[in-house]
Amino acid sequence: MHKFTYDSQCLYRDGKPVFPVMGEFHFSRYNPDLWEESLRKMKVSGVGAVATYLFWIHHEEERGKFDFTGCRDLRRFLEAAKKVGIEVFLRIGPWCHGEVRNGGFPDWLVELEKNGVKLRSNDEEYLRLVRIYWEKIFEQAKGYMDADGGPVIGLQMENEYGHVGGLRGDEGNAHIRALTKMAKEIGFDAPLYTATGWGGAVIGDLVPVMGGYPEAPWDRRITELPPSFNYCLSPIRNDTLIANDYHEEDKISFDESNYPYLTAELGGGVQVTGHRRPVIAGKDIGAMTLAKIASGVSLLGYYMYHGGTNPEGKLTTLEESIATGSPNDLPKMNYDFQAPIRQFGTVGDNCKEIKLLAYFLEDFGSELAAMPVEFPREYDKDDLETLRVTCRHDKDHGYVFYNNYLRRYKMASHKAVKLTGLCDVNVVFPAFDIKDGDFGFFPYNMKVGDALLKSALATPLMNLNGEEVVFYGDEKSFNWGGESGRHIVISREDALNTWRVKFDREYMVISPDFVWAEGKRLRVVGEKVTVIKAYPELPGEVLGNFLKTGTEGIFTVYERKEKSDTAAVELRYLNDEDGCKVFDLTVSYNEKLTYADRLSGRDTLLSIPFEGDKLEVYMGDKFVNDYFYIGKEALFSLGYFGFPDKLTLKVYPLSENAHVFLENRPKYVDGRACSIGSITVKEQFRD
Repeated sequence: MHKFTYDSQCLYRDGKPVFPVMGEFHFSRYNPDLWEESLRKMKVSGVGAVATYLFWIHHEEERGKFDFTGCRDLRRFLEAAKKVGIEVFLRIGPWCHGEVRNGGFPDWLVELEKNGVKLRSNDEEYLRLVRIYWEKIFEQAKGYMDADGGPVIGLQMENEYGHVGGLRGDEGNAHIRALTKMAKEIGFDAPLYTATGWGGAVIGDLVPVMGGYPEAPWDRRITELPPSFNYCLSPIRNDTLIANDYHEEDKISFDESNYPYLTAELGGGVQVTGHRRPVIAGKDIGAMTLAKIASGVSLLGYYMYHGGTNPEGKLTTLEESIATGSPNDLPKMNYDFQAPIRQFGTVGDNCKEIKLLAYFLEDFGSELAAMPVEFPREYDKDDLETLRVTCRHDKDHGYVFYNNYLRRYKMASHKAVKLTGLCDVNVVFPAFDIKDGDFGFFPYNMKVGDALLKSALATPLMNLNGEEVVFYGDEKSFNWGGESGRHIVISREDALNTWRVKFDREYMVISPDFVWAEGKRLRVVGEKVTVIKAYPELPGEVLGNFLKTGTEGIFTVYERKEKSDTAAVELRYLNDEDGCKVFDLTVSYNEKLTYADRLSGRDTLLSIPFEGDKLEVYMGDKFVNDYFYIGKEALFSLGYFGFPDKLTLKVYPLSENAHVFLENRPKYVDGRACSIGSITVKEQFRD
C-alpha cells in the first residue's frame, strides 16, 4: 500500500515529493464500452489519476433499488482503470453537486427532509441511509482499493460542505469526521482522504483541496464579468472570496500553513447554463493552470477533464435545473463541459495545453513540488498593465514564471523584458518581448544530464527516456555553463501535438489527434489520410497500417491512408412546432457501419452550425442530445449511437432580448434567431 504524507509545501508519496495531475471523468455519464479507450486518452495526456463522482441518484433513484449496471457499473470502471494503469480518486459524496438533479440526492431522499430527516448532518436516520448506500458502493469497489493492489488511492468526503449547504463550524467538522469514520468502517481503505476547502467549507481532519474556474456560468449576471482572479499570481488560495465578493464567513476555515496548496477543481472547461454561455479556449485553461503552478500549487486536479452525457432517469431527467431548486438551468443530456476530452471522446485544444504542463510534471514535478514560490510583489487582478512574474526555486536552481494572459481582457505588451534579478534570482536571461496573451516559464541552473543549463528562453517539455530533455522555445537563447547537455528543441506548435508513447523505450509522436501505445500496437486517431512524425524511429511491428515515407530533421515521417470516403448528409426542413423549427437529417454512408465499428475506432462526426436558444437531437422518438447555443458548431458522433441513418433536429428560437449572456451573438431576423446552417461531416479512424 502506498503512503501519502504532506507538509505545508507538497504531498509525499512513499517519502518522495510528488506533483500529481488528476482529471475528473464521470463514468456514469459515458458509454461503458468506451471507458478503456478514454482512460488511455487521459493517461497518454499526462493524467495520472482519474477522479469520479458517485451520484446517489444515478445508483438508487428508486429507494431500495440499486443500479450498478451499464454506465453505472463502478466495478467495470475500476477494472478498466486497473487494466490501463491509471489511478482513481473516488468522490463518494453523499452530496456531490456535479450539475446533477438535487446535487445527486435522489428525490425520495429529498422528500424525507420534509418529514424531519435533516440531510447533510449527523441526523441518525440520514447517516443510516448513507451507510446503506455506501455499503453498496463498497461492494463494487471491494478488491480495487490501494491496499488490495487496486487503483483507488483516495476518497473525497462530501463536496463544498459548509460552502454550498451543510453546517459550518464545530457541527460541520463533526459531520465530516462522522462520514470519514463511517467510510473507513465500511472498508474504504485509501492512503489519502480529502475535502473541498474553498468558500468557508469545513474539512474535518481531511486534506483540503481547492478550485478555480476560468469563468463563472453560475454567476447571476448577464454582463461581462470583472477580470478573473484565477489568472493572477497570488498566494491567496480562496479565489471565491476575491472573485465573487463573498462575505467574511466565506474565508477559508482551516489554517493554510498546515497544508500544501492542492487543487481538485481547476476548470478544465466550463459547463454552459441557460443564462450564461461562456466559450472556453485552450489558452484559457493553459494560462490559468500556469498561474496556479506559479502561485505554489502542487497538485493539479481538473474538473472536468472528460465530458459526457447524463444517463436516462427512470422517473425524471437527471440534470440540475431551476425547477428543482437550483439557481441554474442545464442541458438535459449534454455534459460536454467544453472539457479537454469532449462529450464524445474527441480532443480539445485545452487537452493539448494541459499536456504541455502535465508532461513536464511527469519528469520534473517531484523537484518542482518541493520548491516554494517567491512573489516579487503583490498583483492586483484588475491591473492590466503590470507584468505578472513569480519564481519557484531552491537555493541552487528553479523556474521563472510569467503570465500576461487574462481571459476576455487585453493586457499591456512589454518590450525587451529581462527576467533578471526577479525573486532574488541572480541569473541573466536574454531580453525578449512579451505580448498580450503570452505566458510561460523558463528554467535556470537546470541539470541536463551532466551539463548545466544556466538559462534559456525555452521551456522543458519532457526528459525522453531520461536521456534527452525536450524543450520548446528559442533555440538560440541557451546559455550553457560549459559543454551542452543532450537536448532537443521543437516549436510550441509541435509540442502541443506531441504524445509520449512507450514500447521498448519512450518515443515522441507528433500528431494533431490522440496517439497512445496499447500492448504492442500504436493507436492513432486520424482522418482519411493521417501523417505523423516520430522520434526516434518507431519499431516496424507497432505501426499497423502506417508506412514510412521519409524524414524531417530528426523525425521519421509515417502515413496511413484509409479507403473509405466521407459520408453525405441531407437536411430537410419539416415544420414549425410551437415556434421551433424541426428538420429531418438523412445520412448516406458509403459502406455499412455498425456500433462494432465505433468500438474498433471508427467514427463519423457531424458539425452542426445552428442559431437559436438550443438544439435537440432525436433518433426516432428517442431524445439523445441537446446543445445550448454558444456560437460554435454542435459536434455529434454518429458512431456513439451505432451509425443511424436518420435524425430529427429541433431548434428553439432565441429572442434578441433574451435574459442570457452570450460571447457570440447570432444573426437575428425580426428579433429572433432560429436556423441550422450547412452541416459538415468528418470521418475518424483509429488502427
